[in-house]
Amino acid sequence: MYTYAFLKTPLTPLTLPRGIDTLVQIADAGQLSAVVEPALDLDSLQKDDTLLVQAVLAHDRILRSLFCQTTMLPLRFGTSFRSLPSLLAHLHTHQQAYLSKLIQLEGKAEFTLKLTPVAFPELAIAPEVKGKAYFLAKKEQYQTQLSYQKQQEDAMRQIEQTIAQTYPHYYLSEAETGAKTLYLLVARDRESQLCQQVQTLQQQNPQWELNLGEALPPYHFATEPTL
Repeated sequence: MYTYAFLKTPLTPLTLPRGIDTLVQIADAGQLSAVVEPALDLDSLQKDDTLLVQAVLAHDRILRSLFCQTTMLPLRFGTSFRSLPSLLAHLHTHQQAYLSKLIQLEGKAEFTLKLTPVAFPELAIAPEVKGKAYFLAKKEQYQTQLSYQKQQEDAMRQIEQTIAQTYPHYYLSEAETGAKTLYLLVARDRESQLCQQVQTLQQQNPQWELNLGEALPPYHFATEPTL
């Protein structure tokens, strides 16, 4: 029983998209429901890399389609249950936890803010500079670079502090390259305010390149009980 998402049982019908293989369906468990694709053979997909990539992309497409229509808890690719009864039992067992989380996510979206460090603009030392003057120039260049790196670190702390004050629900992820990603949970009607704030932060912190993504399902904020 392949499962895409949990949501409050719709009071009006949703426009259900085509799934990975067939149309998705609603499995009703009272106040809660699940969006499922009952006949999907996940094992066969995992044996073919091409089909697997297509399935991952389809999973995300379906979540985005549902997200445009209702508040939901998106599930990780590959989430499945042994049978419809086991899925319904799971929803009944965790009903209060899921309903509480859905209330928290009502009207909100996840935004991805990527921060890429701008490299130190190192200037070449003129070829005619020799001897002691060359080593002094290298020393000054090194000190300037250290100062720039400190400014960059201070700027990052300021950016994160500013974001945390306005949007307390966020996750920070760091890459080995030095790039950082902030996942923000923001009310959808405050998207324009967020865009404006990111523009201001960019102007104030030229040591970083800021890129704000589109509104997405709350992938990082829909932690589900162990399945």
